[in-house]
Amino acid sequence: MYNIPVYEPSLNGNEKKYVNECLDSTWISSKGAFVSKFEDGFSDYVGTDYATTVSNGTVAIHLALLALGVGEGDEVIVPTLTYIASVNSIVYTGAKPVFVDSIEKSWQIDPADVIKKITPKTKAIMAVHLYGHPCDMDALLKICKEYNLFLIEDCAEAIGTLYKGKHVGTFGDISTFSFFGNKTITTGEGGMVVTNDETLYDRAVHFKGQGLAKHRQYWHDVIGYNYRMTNICAAIGLAQLEEIDNVLLEKKRVADTYRSNLKNSSIIFHEPISDDVYHSYWMCSILTKDGKQRDVLRDHLSKSGIDTRPLFYPVHTMPMYSTQYQRHPIAENLGWRGINLPSYPGLKQEQIEYICDKIKEIL
Repeated sequence: MYNIPVYEPSLNGNEKKYVNECLDSTWISSKGAFVSKFEDGFSDYVGTDYATTVSNGTVAIHLALLALGVGEGDEVIVPTLTYIASVNSIVYTGAKPVFVDSIEKSWQIDPADVIKKITPKTKAIMAVHLYGHPCDMDALLKICKEYNLFLIEDCAEAIGTLYKGKHVGTFGDISTFSFFGNKTITTGEGGMVVTNDETLYDRAVHFKGQGLAKHRQYWHDVIGYNYRMTNICAAIGLAQLEEIDNVLLEKKRVADTYRSNLKNSSIIFHEPISDDVYHSYWMCSILTKDGKQRDVLRDHLSKSGIDTRPLFYPVHTMPMYSTQYQRHPIAENLGWRGINLPSYPGLKQEQIEYICDKIKEIL
């Protein structure tokens, strides 16, 4: 019987070589050549003017919000179907998260529901490109322009994702990425904030480095944070970035194999909604008939040596965010029915076929 994890990183490039260069140089903290190399390489890859590394994806979102001046009394519209970090980061600033529902076919934030939730206190919309599929950026940009709102892109799960030929993260005022161990490229823990706005970039760099003044040594002129990435993590990130095209091709192969093997089953596979988008398949995800069937299937796969994850539970259903009763029926329906299947680049064809056979045994 196989023992198949839901994810494992691909470390087949220059990771060891670059880390050893860090150790040999003794530059192992937040200063060192690999930090700027990774930042420059990443901004070139996604197509933004500026990029700054941070210690993880959650603080990347917090830093982006701080750079925009989001704070007490503000509201930020966010999809309820997302990872908890998207929402917690809003609360860190003192602002209020305002939840919206999802589009059934794409699983992404619903622009029509966004419009319904805008109030005089709304300062920003956070677009979360869930599981590697892009949001409807044309609709969101139109809303932000009409209502004079900031647009933040949470691209934690969407490295390599394209919308109408452009990389996600290039549409918003400021955008964030995560490099946790299960992301498409990883630094172990780490993140990136990107923007085309020089002022927002300067503010992000200022806040992430303890609020250190630019032209006066050891003088701090704002309350800042220690959100810096280490040179060692950046070295791993640079090596990972060098392999990104191969990783994305592998992830597409994995997704295509799942889709082909499950096409005659009752499973609904999460796939691109149109030719205008490129789904990078951070996770290969499926929907079952209902929550009960989802749990039975996950248990069956677990007993067969196959690790899975449920889709994210809608955040508005969690205790700290459920004090005011609200319904988001599409997000709830997706959250109760969804499963993330093993989705890593090294997954073999026969392993995927084995997983699909085990799925078909139940459904």
